[in-house]
Amino acid sequence: MKKFIVLCSLLALLLGLVPLATAQGGVETLCLVTDIGQINDGTFNQSAHEGADAVAEEYDLEYQFIETQAETDYEDNIQTCIEEGFEVIVTVGFLIADDTYAAAEANPDVYFLGVDQFVADGPSNYVGIQFREDQSGFMTGVLAAYVAEWQGSDTIAGVYGIDIPPVKRFRNGYEQGARYVNPDLTILGVYIDSFVAADRGASAARQFIGEGATVLFGGGGKTGTGAILAGAQEGVYVIGVDKDEWLTSFGAGETDGSEFIISSAMKRVDVGVHDMVAMLAEGDTSGFPGGGVFLMDAAMNGVGLAPPHEADIPDEVWEKVNALNAELIAGEIETGVNLITGDLLE
Repeated sequence: MKKFIVLCSLLALLLGLVPLATAQGGVETLCLVTDIGQINDGTFNQSAHEGADAVAEEYDLEYQFIETQAETDYEDNIQTCIEEGFEVIVTVGFLIADDTYAAAEANPDVYFLGVDQFVADGPSNYVGIQFREDQSGFMTGVLAAYVAEWQGSDTIAGVYGIDIPPVKRFRNGYEQGARYVNPDLTILGVYIDSFVAADRGASAARQFIGEGATVLFGGGGKTGTGAILAGAQEGVYVIGVDKDEWLTSFGAGETDGSEFIISSAMKRVDVGVHDMVAMLAEGDTSGFPGGGVFLMDAAMNGVGLAPPHEADIPDEVWEKVNALNAELIAGEIETGVNLITGDLLE
């Protein structure tokens, strides 16, 4: 009888009736809980969803997502995924980390992947997916400084979301990169206590433009997007975050001001989510960094700069940026930013 079952299973596999992941003992279900915001936010929630959606299609996983409306919903949203029997739960954002940790401890048979969450000596079923935002921010600052120099300007700015470690790594990396090029630059900046306050981001951008900023970085979900949309529509060069915002927030050139977005500080959340879930779907957890962090840096293309698209930035500016980027990847330049807290190193 056992031989018959095995033969039937092998036949089903050969005929494509059983997904490869199932045959290899991998997971079959995936649930994603966003940070506050939606899967079409144009930045990190969307990137996490795209990675989850891609891996679900690749391995024929059942996939569901839940969009978080408020911080008080984090625990309930995670619990919904657990009660519905999902084997892998991806939670997006630093602010949901405590609830994710508690859920991982209480549910050792479920895998948890936390985007932007630092995990050290945690439960073996919980991995934090982190990024070198300081590196991406550093190159963004280098670009901003060279573009300001090209314009004959001495002032750049940044508008950021809540001052959590990933956002601080972006901001401090940006300011360090800019000062690496020009120590005398005036760098304006503000944290805003929301990732979905596009109107407040736009207001901050206009204030900084009034103070002379000629390049503006937006780092904080829809808050940052509101800032760069407002800046670009006033003819100021801007830089997006997380995803290539020329493609998302500027509609691939369809939105007014798209010719003024010169790059985005990319972090490949989609790749991080895809790769960790794929490992589980294949049933091979030998390389799964349970209880710790999966860190994506510039050397592995986990962070970097998006292309300029329509922007009329001189080639020599990009040549300078690319040269310093190569040094950063090679480890010849340090950002001076604490990889855990996002604060400046002494």
